[in-house]
Amino acid sequence: MKPRLRQRLFALSQYALPQHTLSRLMRIVTHSQNRRWKDLLARAFIRVYGVNMAEALETSLEAYASFNDFFTRSLRADARPLCADCATITSPADGAISQIGGLDQDKLMQAKGATFTATALLGGDAARAEPFRDGEFATIYLSPRDYHRLHMPLTGTLKAMLHVPGRLFSVNAATTASVPNLFARNERIVTLFETAAGPMALVLVGAIFVSSIETVWHGVVTPPSARTVRIWDYSSSPITLARGEELGRFNMGSTIIMLFGKDKLKWREDLSEGSRVQVGQALGCLLNAAPQASLDVNEPGAVESIH
Repeated sequence: MKPRLRQRLFALSQYALPQHTLSRLMRIVTHSQNRRWKDLLARAFIRVYGVNMAEALETSLEAYASFNDFFTRSLRADARPLCADCATITSPADGAISQIGGLDQDKLMQAKGATFTATALLGGDAARAEPFRDGEFATIYLSPRDYHRLHMPLTGTLKAMLHVPGRLFSVNAATTASVPNLFARNERIVTLFETAAGPMALVLVGAIFVSSIETVWHGVVTPPSARTVRIWDYSSSPITLARGEELGRFNMGSTIIMLFGKDKLKWREDLSEGSRVQVGQALGCLLNAAPQASLDVNEPGAVESIH
């Protein structure tokens, strides 16, 4: 069977799967505190994916209450050095660059020949996406073997967070190449920050078997899922996180997408599809640090607004 046909069949098979049910079951399995089961899973995972436990803050499996605790383990302070140049944008995650470059007006590249819009990605509000028109983006895929905590690429003040409901397709290369508008269809958490580079969006995209997504300021955001967009407005009580500081985690693997405005940064020229990156590594540099207009966080039809 040709690889392209195999990819299409793999993607098509996911349409019929009970994606949310499978992900809830994964949460039960990975959060089980049965020590024998947890150790069995963790040892198999280390062997199959070649996990480097020497980087972990706790190297003994006895220190982890569940497989998820092991999967989202902290690393030693020196395991991911932060680029010293404060004018750089650093990687928010360990993983591989899926796509990187500029937006074509409102469009981002998903895969070769396939695009999706920032408006759809950010919950369907064109005003919310406007600051990123003709801007820059980077998509980073976290495989199962990667470190699964997420860190700030730039110091920023949180203005709003959205939970956008959706499907839970796999986000690996085969599915990304085959499912139209994948990142704008999957359930996701949108975080909107003001930074020295102006507005910055960090979008935490869910996927099948991702048992939950959480942030350091809110805790677990999903599950539960919802039928309509939920918004938390932090404009009256803003939260500032420093570059390199932890912002959240995926409980099992997925994708993070960064959005910046036009003429605000320049990506490293050696980065391209498939490039491996690590937390704290420089991805690009700021072009200026001029103050930017505030983000519009309003969402028509939102069912929740938390201040």
